[in-house]
Order: sequence, then structure tokens, then C-alpha cells
Amino acid sequence: MRAKGLTGTRRSFLFALPAAMAFAPIARRVRAADFRDWLAGLRQEALRAGISAATFERAFAGVVPLPEVIERDRRQPERRLSLREYLERVVTAARIETGRRRLLEHRPLLDAVEARYGIPARFIVALWGVESDYGRVRGRFPVIAALATLAFEGRRASFFRRELLAALAILERGDVRPEAMYGSWAGAMGQPQFMPTTFLAHAVDADGDGRRDIWDSLADIFASMARYLSAAGWRPGWTWGRAVQVTGNVPASQRGLDYRAALAVWHRRGVRLSDGGPLPQLAVEASLLMPEGDSGPAFLVYDNFRALMRWNRSTHFAFAVGHLADALADRQA
Repeated sequence: MRAKGLTGTRRSFLFALPAAMAFAPIARRVRAADFRDWLAGLRQEALRAGISAATFERAFAGVVPLPEVIERDRRQPERRLSLREYLERVVTAARIETGRRRLLEHRPLLDAVEARYGIPARFIVALWGVESDYGRVRGRFPVIAALATLAFEGRRASFFRRELLAALAILERGDVRPEAMYGSWAGAMGQPQFMPTTFLAHAVDADGDGRRDIWDSLADIFASMARYLSAAGWRPGWTWGRAVQVTGNVPASQRGLDYRAALAVWHRRGVRLSDGGPLPQLAVEASLLMPEGDSGPAFLVYDNFRALMRWNRSTHFAFAVGHLADALADRQA
């Protein structure tokens, strides 16, 4: 099978099979042919989007679908962790201690980022800790291969195709080499675990070296995280929320992120600080979250909690970042 209009070099790139795949069973060889046909279509779309042929060929040199990525994409968790279990797993004593050291170690750089974007240093460090354990866990999958696998046969093929084209745009710009572009099985990259479209929208070249490097440049990493959180609607001067006691009867219709009320209103309804004290007399609206029902913990959360959820659409994630940030430094209002 040949692709019309391709040069010999391009044809050899698109249709060369790895030796191991050439001797695979027929079903697998058909699958490889399907991938090559799909890749040819992607190539034309990438070229129309401004990706050079050289960038595309370098990015896809030796790339084949990764079975482990498909396995992870299809694997469903047996049960969802409770908030308590999740926090015990994510906000550990070791992570708190390491975060405090990182906060002190990088204080001048973090202060500069806070001054520019209005994001408190403790929240940048907390996000860094939850996303990649302060850069220790960045992912071991080549991003192009992982995204190509998911775009080819994943459950959300159109979503991952957009992310794949964005990853190619990052390579085209020269921010990172394909060989260094590693991330999670789902394509989240670098120490802040940005998806490629997030990178294109928010990554910053803070150290002025001409590249937006979220893998190794702490200046770029911190500034990129702060810019993203600022764009997500972070309100400077406020925290994420706080643990509370619910001493009155608050109906289900007044719980959840879709319902807001002033702190004074919550106080009249019997909501108190976790130690039983009165709520702060601040002109701010909050939502009451009781993630495990009447018998579990309760929280009043502010708009900054929603900003954290725009980063990751998980209340567990937002609670973890908030709890870790609180453990790293004294609370704000």
C-alpha cells in the first residue's frame, strides 16, 4: 500500500515497520497498518497546522502504539477512595516536611512569582508537591507515543488528538526535544504535569533562555504554575477554604459548589470553625461541602477552591492542595 504524493523519504517514514512487528501475527500486522494509515492522516493535519515535516518525522521516529497506555486508559478503579483515605495517601508527613524545606530553599524565586501573579508561595509548592512530589515523579512515558496511542484508539480520541497536535506545536517551537518530552501515560508533562494545550496557553519562559522548560527550570515551572492558577480565577489575599463544624441542620439544597452564601449567613445557620469558634467576619461568600455526608468532615470553600478545581476537576485534588498548603505555612484569611 502506498500514499499518493509522498516523497520516498516520507513514504519510508510512514510505512516502515519495526522488525519485531513485521513478524507479528496477521491481526497485529493489520493493526499496525491501521496505525500507519491513521498516522498519514495526522501528518497532513499537522502540516496544515504549521508543523514542519522535519518536526513531525523526528517526533514520530520509531513510534508505535503503547499497550500499557491502553491498559491504563481502560482500567477502572475498583473503588473510589474516601477523602480521608485520599488525604492520608497524598498529604503525608514526609511530603509536608519536604515541602517546608522546598519553600525555604526557593523562597526568593517563589516570592518573585508571588509578587508578579498574586499566588502565595505555599500554594505553588503545594501544587508542585501533589502533582509530581516536588519533581520527583514526572512520568516515564514518551509523550508523543502516549498521546498517539490514545488518539488512535483511546476512549477520548478527539481530545487526545488535540493534545497530540499541541505537543507537536511545542516541539516545533523548540521548547523541548522529543527525546526529553516525557510525562504520564495520559500525556501530562513535566514537574507541574501540564497537558500540552495547557502548556501552550500558560507556560512561561521566566529564566529568559528562550525556552519554556517545565521539566528542569524551576523559574519556568513556578511562573507557569502561577500564571495558570491566576488565569483559573485565583483571588489574591484569600485562601482556599477551611474545615468547619455544622451544628445546625443545613438542607442538601444548600450544600455543594452550586450554592453560595456569605459567611455571616453560614454563621446564622450554625456553621462554626472546626474548634467551635465563630466564623471570621469577612465579606466573602462560601460554599458548604460535606463530601462524606452528615457523618463526615465539613468545609466552607471559597472561589480559590474553584480555581484549584479548574486545574484538576476533582474535589479530592483541591482539598489535598489546600490541606498541604495549610501545613506548609501559617494560614491567610
